[in-house]
Amino acid sequence: MKRNIVIAVVTAAALVGGGTATALAVAGDDDDTTSVTRTDDDRDDRGEDRSDDRNGDDDDGAVRAAAGGVTAAEAVTAALKHTPGTAVSAELDDGSWEVDVLAEGDTWHTVRISPDSGKVLGAQKDDEDDAAEVRAALKGASVTAEDAAKAAAAKGTVVSVDLDDDGDDRGWEAETRASGGDERDWRVGLTTASVTADRDDD
Repeated sequence: MKRNIVIAVVTAAALVGGGTATALAVAGDDDDTTSVTRTDDDRDDRGEDRSDDRNGDDDDGAVRAAAGGVTAAEAVTAALKHTPGTAVSAELDDGSWEVDVLAEGDTWHTVRISPDSGKVLGAQKDDEDDAAEVRAALKGASVTAEDAAKAAAAKGTVVSVDLDDDGDDRGWEAETRASGGDERDWRVGLTTASVTADRDDD
């Protein structure tokens, strides 16, 4: 008597708890059937979770660095003590404060400050050509980057302050973040240090 072996592979794409199920059936002489079912519930979700975690980590990292004890205003003070001039911006980046300073002779320097100790981690000269625009924007201004950072600190943890020298609406731009990661943008006046919500902030 001939032995008939029938092998049937059935693939069913079924939605089982948000995943996929694959069934394999094998039939032999005695008509026995063995089936194996694999459910991949979390396969598609893992990529999304990693993406969400990465986005959240960026925000939380900045807040943790700011919580190191050295404020934006203190970072500016430390940078200017090391490199005299005019601070134009301060930002938490890669675990340290980076302060851009316009020094004498229209030379630019970036000074890195530890958010934990306030010590200078390093400094480098930068090639920038907008010194004239910056000096024009700050002409008659009485509010420094340090002052703007202190004023914005009333709204939350300041993670950046930067001079906006474009157009007629010149001023300081500050970004604050809450412990939950909520971020807000603010405008600080160049002569009054008044803090208002940035109208471009969504």
